[in-house]
Amino acid sequence: MEHSELKDTASATPGGEIAADYAAVTSGAGVCVLADRKVVRVVGDDRATFFHGMCSADVKSAAPGTVLPALILTEHAHVIADLFIWVMDDALLLDVEVDAWTRARAHLERLLVADDVEFEEELELSIIDVEGPGASSAVREFSGETPPVEKNWSHNGKTLGTPDVIVGKVPRYGAPAFSLIVQESAASKIVGRIVNGQPDAKQIGGEVLEVLCVENGIARIGVDTGDKTIALEARLNRAISFNKGCYVGQETIERATARGALKKGMFGLRVGGNRVPTRGSVVNLQGKEVGRIGSSVWSPRFGVIALAILHHSAWAPGTRVSIGESDDAATVSDLPFA
Repeated sequence: MEHSELKDTASATPGGEIAADYAAVTSGAGVCVLADRKVVRVVGDDRATFFHGMCSADVKSAAPGTVLPALILTEHAHVIADLFIWVMDDALLLDVEVDAWTRARAHLERLLVADDVEFEEELELSIIDVEGPGASSAVREFSGETPPVEKNWSHNGKTLGTPDVIVGKVPRYGAPAFSLIVQESAASKIVGRIVNGQPDAKQIGGEVLEVLCVENGIARIGVDTGDKTIALEARLNRAISFNKGCYVGQETIERATARGALKKGMFGLRVGGNRVPTRGSVVNLQGKEVGRIGSSVWSPRFGVIALAILHHSAWAPGTRVSIGESDDAATVSDLPFA
């Protein structure tokens, strides 16, 4: 990969809209339809057993009403896709990026032999994300009742106020948040009802969600990871059950955990100046490459920040590094940035 140039921060903050959206998700409620995600319904008597063996989450032990962060891994624990599994009474709902599902389904179908498992994709469902400290109040105003979901990574498993709405408390970007699974045809109307029903609620763009991801050290698969990235290197621990039985990729995860043998890991970078480094920019320590930039954003709170999977020689917080051919100065930070 060639060295990448840096871009002006101004190009990432048109009209200050990111700053306004950021204020909503940090002091009120930001509401957004996640257009890059889809919902896949998995049915069949073997669905829990099959996914228990195919992903990093403890699916067999999960009761209905649970939302599981999960990873689909190769046998060497390289990350194929990440997803959220909503456990229902009669099915599993997979909440996954559209492109990631293409990769994940191809991988799963190679291993699906005689199992009673079916994927239902044409559901015409959308996911609405409600972010921020005011998210609970915004959902309550929309539904007309106190949300029955108080615990992170759980859902109500039933309708709430509006037909065919499933509500979960899902901090997908690392901050307090609710997710609503709704009929696609009703999504825009529901967003409007939530925004209009709460004084500090605002419809937001997807750019601010990337800011939250970076601030909280949430890796984006395919952006902060490559084909050979081991899940632990990207700090994807929240999606890994370290106590479950055998699954694809477990041996590598167990070995790396037991021996503490990781030589690379994801850290934050606080970048000096006002230029946002592009993905793939080289990170140098004393003239030697120690990593490449993944996600990078302008944060209203922290300024220009980025994520990078770094060689262990650069792990100490406060380490001074440079980025790209321009040698822009940056400082290594632990994650989350706060």
